[in-house]
Amino acid sequence: MTQPALVTIASETLTAAINPLGAELWSITDRAGQQWMTDADPAFWTGHAPVLFPIVGSLAGDTLHHDGKAYTLPRHGFARRSDFALVAHDGATAHFRLRDSAETRAVYPFAFVLDMAFAVEGATLAVTATVSNPGNETLPFSFGFHPAFAWPLPGSTDKHAHRLVFTKDEPEPIARVNKQSGLVLERRYATPVRGRMLPLREQLFTNDAVIWTDLASRALTYGVEGGPALDVAFPDMAMLGLWQVPGAHYICIEPWAGHADPEGFTGDITQKPGIVLLAPGESRSFRMDVTVRGG
Repeated sequence: MTQPALVTIASETLTAAINPLGAELWSITDRAGQQWMTDADPAFWTGHAPVLFPIVGSLAGDTLHHDGKAYTLPRHGFARRSDFALVAHDGATAHFRLRDSAETRAVYPFAFVLDMAFAVEGATLAVTATVSNPGNETLPFSFGFHPAFAWPLPGSTDKHAHRLVFTKDEPEPIARVNKQSGLVLERRYATPVRGRMLPLREQLFTNDAVIWTDLASRALTYGVEGGPALDVAFPDMAMLGLWQVPGAHYICIEPWAGHADPEGFTGDITQKPGIVLLAPGESRSFRMDVTVRGG
C-alpha cells in the first residue's frame, strides 16, 4: 500500500504530520526524532488518531433512526474514512474541512461542516474540531478524538511505570461496552482510579474500553513519574475513553462528546443519550492540546 502524502507542521520543538484522509494525526516527533505516537503495527491496529464523527462508538445494529426512517451508519461514523479538503497550510498550522454530500446524506441525513485545525507552538500541539450547522433543522451529532500514543513513551521501556494522573479525583463508576455489539452496558463498574491516579496495565482492556461518561477532570498527564510524559487537555469534553489491544505498543486516550448507544436504546438519534444538538446556524468547537514533556 502506498503511503498517502502527509501534511506536516512544525515548531522549534515538535513536528506533526496529518493525513488528509480523515484529517487524521499520524505522527508527533520531537527534535531528536523520537515518535510519541503509535507504531501502527498491523498485528494490533493500524489507526493513528481517527476523527470520530458524526457518532462515537456503535449504534444498535449500526442503524440511525430519524423521523421514522432508518439509515446504516457503521461504528465511529464516516469522517475517519473521508477525504478532507486542505483549506489552509503554513509552517505551523493546517486546516482541513469536510462538508456533507450526497454520499454522507445517504447514511446521515443532515447538513454539516466539520473543520479540523492543527497548530504547533513550542512543545504543544493544539487540535480544534468545529462542527457547524448550515442546515434548517437541528443537527444531532457526537464527536470524539481517538489519538493512539506510544506505550511505552520514548525514554522508557517499562510499560508498567506509566500511569494517568487526572487533575481532579475521579471516584465515579466507569462504563463498559458489550464486546460483540459495541453498545454501552447498563451495569457500571468500580473505578480503577486511585484518587487521581490510574496505574496502566494491559488487563484493564481485556473487556475492551474503559469509559467515563461524566468525567470531573478536563486534563490529565500520561507518562512516567519523573520521566517522559504527555499533558493532554480537553476543556470542552466531559467524557473519556481509554483503549488498546492488549500487547500493542500504544494506548488511546480519547476525549469524547457522546458515546455508543446504551443497550436497549432504539429511539431517534435526537433522543440518544449523550448526543449534542446544534441549532441551525450555530457552531460548536472541541479542543485537545497535547504537550510533550521529555524525561
